[in-house]
Amino acid sequence: MHTHKSSGRQPAATGHAEAGRAPPSRMESDFPNLLDVEALRRQCEELVAAPGMTVEAIRPALLSLFKKASAEGRAKIRALLDEDGSGLNCARRLSRLQDRLIGVLYDFIIAHVQPLKPGDIAVCAVGGYGRDTLAPGSDIDLLFLFPPKPTEAMHKAVEFMLYMLWDMGFKVGHSSRTLEECIRLSKEDMTIRTATLETRYICGDRALVEGLESRFDKEVTAGTGPEFIAAKLGERDARHRKAGDTRYLVEPNVKEGKGGLRDLHTLFWIAKYYYHVRDTAELVKLGVLSKKEWALFQKAEDFLWAVRCHMHFLTGKAEDRLSFDIQREIAEALGYHSRPGLSAVERFMKHYFLVAKDIGDLTRIFCSALEDQQAKAVPGLTGIISRFANRSRKIPGSLEFVEDRGRIALANPDVFKNDPVSIIRFFHVADIHGLEFHPDALRRLTRSLPLIDNGLRENEEANRLFLSILTSKRDPALILRRMNEAGVLGRFIPEFGKIVSMMQFNMYHHYTVDEHTIRAVEVMSDIEKGKADDIHPLTAKILPGIEDREALYVAILLHDIAKGRQEDHSVAGARVARKLCPRFGLTPKQTEMVVWLVEEHLIMSMVAQTRDLNDRKTITDFAEKVQSLDRLKMLLALTVCDIRAVGPGVWNGWKGQLLRTLYFETELLLAGGFSEVSRKERAMAAADALYDALADWDEKDRQTYSHLHYQPYLLSVPLEDQVRHARFIRDTDRAGQALATMVRTHSFHAITEITVIAPDHPRLLTVIAGACAAAGANIADAQIFTTSDGRALDTIHVNREFPNDEDEMRRAATIGKMIEDVLSGKKRLPEVIATRTKNRKKNRAFVIPPSASISNTLSNKFTVIEVECLDRPGLLSEITAVLSDLSLDIHSARITTFGEKVIDTFYVTDLVGQKIVNENRRATIIAQLRAVMNDQEEEQRPRMPNGILAPAGPQKKARSDA
Repeated sequence: MHTHKSSGRQPAATGHAEAGRAPPSRMESDFPNLLDVEALRRQCEELVAAPGMTVEAIRPALLSLFKKASAEGRAKIRALLDEDGSGLNCARRLSRLQDRLIGVLYDFIIAHVQPLKPGDIAVCAVGGYGRDTLAPGSDIDLLFLFPPKPTEAMHKAVEFMLYMLWDMGFKVGHSSRTLEECIRLSKEDMTIRTATLETRYICGDRALVEGLESRFDKEVTAGTGPEFIAAKLGERDARHRKAGDTRYLVEPNVKEGKGGLRDLHTLFWIAKYYYHVRDTAELVKLGVLSKKEWALFQKAEDFLWAVRCHMHFLTGKAEDRLSFDIQREIAEALGYHSRPGLSAVERFMKHYFLVAKDIGDLTRIFCSALEDQQAKAVPGLTGIISRFANRSRKIPGSLEFVEDRGRIALANPDVFKNDPVSIIRFFHVADIHGLEFHPDALRRLTRSLPLIDNGLRENEEANRLFLSILTSKRDPALILRRMNEAGVLGRFIPEFGKIVSMMQFNMYHHYTVDEHTIRAVEVMSDIEKGKADDIHPLTAKILPGIEDREALYVAILLHDIAKGRQEDHSVAGARVARKLCPRFGLTPKQTEMVVWLVEEHLIMSMVAQTRDLNDRKTITDFAEKVQSLDRLKMLLALTVCDIRAVGPGVWNGWKGQLLRTLYFETELLLAGGFSEVSRKERAMAAADALYDALADWDEKDRQTYSHLHYQPYLLSVPLEDQVRHARFIRDTDRAGQALATMVRTHSFHAITEITVIAPDHPRLLTVIAGACAAAGANIADAQIFTTSDGRALDTIHVNREFPNDEDEMRRAATIGKMIEDVLSGKKRLPEVIATRTKNRKKNRAFVIPPSASISNTLSNKFTVIEVECLDRPGLLSEITAVLSDLSLDIHSARITTFGEKVIDTFYVTDLVGQKIVNENRRATIIAQLRAVMNDQEEEQRPRMPNGILAPAGPQKKARSDA
């Protein structure tokens, strides 16, 4: 017996799952031990034998007997799964257990409930159960096969069995049909045809089932192979599209997803239908699969069944989505262990994706063999598997390859063996001529992977062809993805092979590292082709001015090449880039650019999202790191592609605006255009500009509302917003309101702005943040200002939720009303935040050690506090409460969420506007912040009557931006 638990293995990055493992056995020896059939029969008979007992009277006791037998059998099966690790054996044991329960129940029914002859009805398994496999939470799909004229007693017998099975807690799918009905419906309905194809006898009249199988082969399958194949592959493609059309989603569906069990089942259905085989092992004898490929088929199926069975046992239900919540526990159950750079769960998921990739290889090989068979039998067939006729023509300039109805094929079977460079040329020619890939050529390519050795990797022509593919102005991502799926990319670039199928255990990244990388190339290609001008106007504008396309594309390909290592992947990646760039044919100057881009590929994103871009020190520090306009342009393009390729919904216009602001401010500084005029002079000029902009107001109001603000406001808020704020404050004053909110939405930026005017007090931002959390709004940014008359003017940017402006404005108004209600005391903050705690459960799958840091070098005027921890509802409110308790004045805040992780940055001073320089005080601040970020500390800490965490330091006085 083999076992998944035997080692904390690391599969080869481009190889197959655990080469050399023995295929799962179909040993019968442990099946009788799952259920003592004779003992259960005796117990049933004893119930009936009791004096005066009717069937209805004994039904509860009968149900109890079957429930107990089922539970005990399943407990044994779970123990055996833990013992031998075989998913297929587990699925087969569950199927056999179910068979025997149904067999005993059927015999009891026809003997005591509805007396019938043993051969009156046939009870059959269909669906997955028909394949002799069941997951712990699977439906029990049954076909009750009747003779031509079924009696009422037969229907009642079926009804009794169904109610018993339902009462036992099983989900039962069922149909009752005569043989004639089965044949007629199979001809009319493809779903019924597939179910009938998998019919397996359980008990009753075996002759009825044999008759169905015989007639089904003669009357349904004969001559309809192409129709069935087209339908099944069509269903598969539709299922893939619905699931995201990639096998590299980090929360895959083990049953329905691309590379999942259903894809293997599709191959089994087609094999059984077209080749008339009862067992897929027969495909080896037919020459469809090699022995090695058949072993791979078994290993893939066994692994997926192990994962699925563990999932069902763990969750207690038919859970087929491998979500973050359970990945860690499944990895533990399967015996994975952490290794340097990769956690146990990441190693498990990498194995999962490698198996999914193997299934893609099997599909390709299988379809190729199928085409060869059908080319002889059905020339000219059209459909999903089409182009069976051999109509090849020469490809201009190529002797190795031919075109076969829009697909690249091999001119002779030994093309790759004769010249291994042709492996790379194969994809290059396909790119140049816009050809799809013939499955037979891909099959031969897959079998030629050992030819990719160091000689080929160092071959100048092979590298020239690869660089041409990567920088193609056609569809480089499509070709790279095909190279990756075929196993070529990971062998040609072994460093890339290490990130193939690697997932990162977080909620931020939606795809495996290799898929993310290829998607980043795809984004770059789309921008270059003008397909994303509306999303990335600045990048699209500067791209033609980037002279070195090659360096940019290579940097995109290599930016995450060192993920999964112990050291910083940017530093390690730069080292890999320095090695690979000369091999690809890049010049020393190009190599230095790529190395710098890879090493610094995260800096622009992090500065834009976590630093105050209105603070000049932010721009000067960033410009010092970038140093040149060429670097700035290429770094912007790389950053945009990196963020866009993380997953759907990760990029938004707000992030784009932050990057544009950082770009323009840095460009100005690098070009020598930064103003040398003092802050005081610039602030005075800004106040005069505001005064002039209020020319249609009376003199008193112009004077009052243009002199409300301090330097930070005047220097960082655009004039048009200053005018809007002035009107808002004046309207609030005229209405006699102490507090008010104003909202507006920016559809392009995907951000909604909420401005609050209120009497200033230490916990204002705490209350606003809590109210936003209660309303389900994610804060992205906060600008905090104090007016000269002692009020606070705070502007909060929250991430947009609705595409329609009217819907978003209604949502924003609701958030604003929530802020007003909490500030005015109409609602209590802890109660409204509690309504959002239901979202916390999912994050508990992740562990992020809380950290806090304090810097006086990131800003000339402010101390910068940065916290990083696991996100949760109300966290920002609690953190700002602590900062207020510590007598810190928050001037601006940048709130950044990366999946389950938050990085919040606060620009603060003490109450007299100075930086925090005392070491003891800095240590106290960090200690208090870590306490509030830690779940356990949070629960233990006392709370004030209003529900906010109890103060950890002296109460803060009113803020001042003077």
